[in-house]
Amino acid sequence: MNSSVGVDNSKKGLFVQAGILAIAGIISRIIGLLYGSPLAAIIGDEGNGYYAAAYAVYTIVLLVSSYSIPSAMSKIISGKLAVKEYRNAHRIFHCALIYVAVVGGVGSLVLFFAAPVFVTGRSATVLRFFAPTIFLFGFLGVLRGYFQAHRTMIPTSLSQLIEQIFNAIVSIGGALILTRIAGDEDPVKRAVYGAIGSAVGTGSGVLVALIFMFLVYRYNRPRVKESLEKDTHEDMANGEIIKTIFLIVTPFILSTCIYNLSTFLNSTLFSRILFHYKGIDESMIAYQYGIFARKAMVITNLPIAMASAAAAAMIPEVSTTYARGDVEQAGVTVSRVTRVILMISIPCAVGLFALARPVMMILFPQKRSLDEAAFLLMLLAITVVFYSLSTVTNAVLQGIGKVNAPVLNAALALILQSGVLSFLLIYTNLGYVALCIVTILYSLVMCILNNIVMKRNLPIVNDFKKTYLFPTVSSIVMGAAAFGIYKLFEFIFGMFMGSPYFINLFSTLISVFFAAFIYFAVLIKSGGASEDDIKRFPKGNSIVSLLKKIRLL
Repeated sequence: MNSSVGVDNSKKGLFVQAGILAIAGIISRIIGLLYGSPLAAIIGDEGNGYYAAAYAVYTIVLLVSSYSIPSAMSKIISGKLAVKEYRNAHRIFHCALIYVAVVGGVGSLVLFFAAPVFVTGRSATVLRFFAPTIFLFGFLGVLRGYFQAHRTMIPTSLSQLIEQIFNAIVSIGGALILTRIAGDEDPVKRAVYGAIGSAVGTGSGVLVALIFMFLVYRYNRPRVKESLEKDTHEDMANGEIIKTIFLIVTPFILSTCIYNLSTFLNSTLFSRILFHYKGIDESMIAYQYGIFARKAMVITNLPIAMASAAAAAMIPEVSTTYARGDVEQAGVTVSRVTRVILMISIPCAVGLFALARPVMMILFPQKRSLDEAAFLLMLLAITVVFYSLSTVTNAVLQGIGKVNAPVLNAALALILQSGVLSFLLIYTNLGYVALCIVTILYSLVMCILNNIVMKRNLPIVNDFKKTYLFPTVSSIVMGAAAFGIYKLFEFIFGMFMGSPYFINLFSTLISVFFAAFIYFAVLIKSGGASEDDIKRFPKGNSIVSLLKKIRLL
């Protein structure tokens, strides 16, 4: 009896820790979205384009050299801690630091000297300023993995928030200072300098987070020493440790690389085909890519993160049920998770489509590119649904032991996406619209392929009306109402307010408030959601309490 309680408490603790990490991730994305607005105003769409192209390459090099380290270290060290081999766990920690020093150092040098190979023209200059960050991030990753192995996500979560806050402050400050140094006479120089300021901000965030994690480690060092002194297990050889690290890290690198290659390949194909084949000016390419990557895509990432957090909270239930051999119940749980994700992602997608221009004007009010950015956001809105479902199906497949299936599906989707993008860029004049088309295609293909594999292994039966029809109909009603309410209040506020920005802001906030009420009213009254379903939302109990107060439940 006591053993069972202990296991349950352990699981609950693990779920709480995972929830803390997910919440920190969402807050980090919100900070990233909010600081992107003043940054875009400072460096412009062209500067955003140079930064986005360089960042796509930096991300891939980071993935290969350092990004997979936290998960890998957590897995290796937690295995040793489970059998109370504290000294070997600490030796692995030290060897990991040596490993990332070497690999991160090589990655930094490659990024610095081979920058013109990875990106074209001025983006190469920006890319070189990311090089030191590659080296620093490895050490930060090892420390995060070390604490995750000890089943405490709080240091990692706090370090993520600290990293993003300092990233925002230094990015904006650095961009502001460097653009003033560049002056207004040369817009291209100003854009490049601004992008460099933002790149320096990324490195500053990592550096401050690393210092924080080091201080946390120093604080815990006395307890670590105490456990090391009591350990009587035989020490592992350094060569064996490095081999273990390499064997564990490699699969992590392969899977995360394939998942993240999409952005890198899109950026590379877009810039090189338009520059070398179509002869389009580099500044125009950067301008278009900046609108797509740093405005439209950034906005769609937030609701996807929210849906992912909801999935993360429920997926452990699937893994646990499947591990017990109760395949039927695991299928029922996946069906329930899918319903909740669609009840979140479909209204988000419709809302972004209906209020694309108002939302874009709040976050990125630059007049020159406002209409273009809003149009791209409308096109990308549907990816909120597809990427949210892909996230869930990825997690389910990993939870039931089919870890290679999502990687293979991502690779197939990547090949198809790259072929279609190349064709569209060469034979049409769609430009950044082609990027939206292949982004939709990639997310849809991932969704379909993952679902095929998942349904082969789990008996999943989705109620068509409750899972797809009712949320879609409720969202369409909500979207039409939101647009109408927005237009009404825009007219009313326009009669006595002079600022277009604040007219739009207040009209949007009011329309979103009523839209949420209308969505739940239609969904609940049509029988599309029960109290139990809504409780599974993030902050579901609070939503249920509110809906009961206004007598919708």
